[in-house]
Amino acid sequence: MKKRELPAYYPVFLNISGRECVVVGGGQVAFRKVKVLLEHGAVVEVVSPNVCPELNQLAESGQIRVLQRSYRVGDLQDVVIAIAATDDSNTNLEVVKEARRKAILVNVVDDAENSDFIAPSYMRRGDVTIAVSTGGRSPALARKIRTRLEKDFGDEYASLAVLLDEVRAEVKRQGIKVNSDAWQETLDLGLLSDLVAKGNSEEAKVILLSNLKTRQG
Repeated sequence: MKKRELPAYYPVFLNISGRECVVVGGGQVAFRKVKVLLEHGAVVEVVSPNVCPELNQLAESGQIRVLQRSYRVGDLQDVVIAIAATDDSNTNLEVVKEARRKAILVNVVDDAENSDFIAPSYMRRGDVTIAVSTGGRSPALARKIRTRLEKDFGDEYASLAVLLDEVRAEVKRQGIKVNSDAWQETLDLGLLSDLVAKGNSEEAKVILLSNLKTRQG
């Protein structure tokens, strides 16, 4: 049997904070999609004749808007992302058609062929986000890999990202000229993350800055 050809997805992180996003569908799948959108600061509207208790609770608390009716053409006005999460393929395809006409990024749950993007399995430690995708072939494998990574990357990486940002600002302030290769050679993640985890962030900062100075030029 010929292997199904899938697109080579372009990995990108989108800033959707304060942007309008629409989820068409009101079940548990839609709820999971809504939760992720809210976690990233989106303004979310749900369109569905019926909504699950969890979505209803979000609506009552003012976290989302709900249009409790079937999807209509025009519901995607001024949105940046549309997600079709109904169990009706015809409705999902109507959402796709409108999204394509309006150049809106659209995702159809469990239908990569009709989606502009697919959602990876991801983990977050502060500003550090690690996303895993199998191009739609096996979400279970992506989740398994993410679960393994979660064991290796603790909360200290959130603090380490902040520390590195501070060091980068100090490097610029002092006029230290280092290229990307020097940064990579200097970033001893084992040592630095261990120091940060033990509360020795200042020591980590001094070591990193000192090592960068030796590699300038």
